[in-house]
Amino acid sequence: MNRYEEIEVRLKEADSLTESIDVLELLLFGGYAVWEDDSLYSIKQQVDRFKGLKFEIYSKEHPPPHFHVSGGGVSASFTINNCEHMEGEIGGREKALIVWWHRRSKSILVETWNKTRPSDCPVGPIVI
Repeated sequence: MNRYEEIEVRLKEADSLTESIDVLELLLFGGYAVWEDDSLYSIKQQVDRFKGLKFEIYSKEHPPPHFHVSGGGVSASFTINNCEHMEGEIGGREKALIVWWHRRSKSILVETWNKTRPSDCPVGPIVI
C-alpha cells in the first residue's frame, strides 16, 4: 500500500473528528496537493539522503529538469541530465559528493522526475 492509499484508509477508518483532523494536518503540512483528477500527490518527492544531504524533486518546476539539495548548510540545485550546478551555495566536498551520487543515481532521478510531472507542468518528462 502506498502512502496515498494509507491516507485514504486513515480517513475512511477515522472514528472521530480528531482523527480526521490529524489526517488534514498531515495533508496541509506534509507537502501534499491535489491533481485535477482529485488524486493526491506530493509537492516534492524526496529521492535520497546521502552524507547528511537531502535530495528533492518538486512537482511543478521550471526548465531544465533538476533536483534540489539541502542540509548541512547546503542549499543548491543541479540539472538531472549532467549534474550541472544551477544555483545556490555549496562547498567543494559537498559538490563532489553530489556528483558522485548523481553518477550512480541518475536513473532514479529521471524516473522520479517523469512520474511526478503534473499535467500543467511547464517542463515535461525527460526522454533518454
